[in-house]
Amino acid sequence: MLESSSAYHGSSFSERIHIDLPLLAGLLLLSAIGLVTLYSAGNQNMDLIWRQVTRLSVAFGVMLIVAQIPPEMLRRWVRPLFLIGLAMLITVLVMGTVGKGAQRWLELGFARFQPSELMKLAVPMMVAWYLHEKPLPPWNRHLAVALLIVMLPTLLIAKQPDLGTAILIASSGIAVLLFAGLRWRLVAYAFLLLIPIATLLWHYGMHAYQRQRVLTFLNPESDPLGSGYHIIQSKIAIGSGGLYGKGWLNGTQSHLDFLPERHTDFVFAVFGEEFGFAGIALLMLIYLAVILRGLHIAAQAQDTFSRLLAGGLTMTFLVYLFVNIGMVSGLLPVVGLPLPLISYGGSSMVTLMAAFGILCSIHTHRKLLKSS
Repeated sequence: MLESSSAYHGSSFSERIHIDLPLLAGLLLLSAIGLVTLYSAGNQNMDLIWRQVTRLSVAFGVMLIVAQIPPEMLRRWVRPLFLIGLAMLITVLVMGTVGKGAQRWLELGFARFQPSELMKLAVPMMVAWYLHEKPLPPWNRHLAVALLIVMLPTLLIAKQPDLGTAILIASSGIAVLLFAGLRWRLVAYAFLLLIPIATLLWHYGMHAYQRQRVLTFLNPESDPLGSGYHIIQSKIAIGSGGLYGKGWLNGTQSHLDFLPERHTDFVFAVFGEEFGFAGIALLMLIYLAVILRGLHIAAQAQDTFSRLLAGGLTMTFLVYLFVNIGMVSGLLPVVGLPLPLISYGGSSMVTLMAAFGILCSIHTHRKLLKSS
């Protein structure tokens, strides 16, 4: 639907460019904290900071572009986007580029592309599209089809292997089902099924290094200089921060090279060591504000598709946060998911900001339609 000129008349600049200011403020604040933390984690390497600034600029640019697309247009693009993503995942398994023991990329000549990043958006969009005209809570047959939509790309990505992204994509689809009113009785049955499923995965679905990660999570001290080293050093860094931290640029675990992957997956440990419990609490409050804003946008959405999609994308952001912090603090096995907007990275950040662009689109187009 085209907005009339009267819809724009009297609206603010942020609404005309389809950006939600509270959401943008939270994301910019997280990005600034990320740059400050990376400056310390990277031993004051300005090249690292400028590369991160470039990636952040691209990511926020993608957010602005995606925010211009009305939800109705997104809904029309869902099926081809999902099918293209599935085809690309199958192509990866057949002829994908191998790197660090995993086959996750397609070589495009001028760049490498990771199709699993596309599915982080396509899966919750496809589940929301499938359910938006169905009776809610979903009937059993509709639930079965929705679960099939989720499991197909999840299994293909787990096969690469990329367990962290597979968990994230499965969570994004299941989050949409929860927002669709999935009966808690079915959720309880699903938890009961996890025991036999986990047993089968352990024996037949997991690689040796993935099983080792689980064993290390259960008892990292069994191999303190090998597979348990990351978790042990990370917990030492967070614990040594105390209440107020050692101060910016004064972290010893990171600056003396005890902490591996300190500017990517384990950047939260650097932040915890330097800013302590008080800094972590403030960071969690900012993340909470972003999540609550996303849930508010979902609650205010004008149709079922937008509501389910906004809720699913917001909960995906929560899963990112929960898994990374749980991994770094030793509460979850190491699966290799970055801390949103804090960790150094490129492709996952662009995908994340595209999701926030969709949230902005859902909210601002709704307001314009109400005023037209």
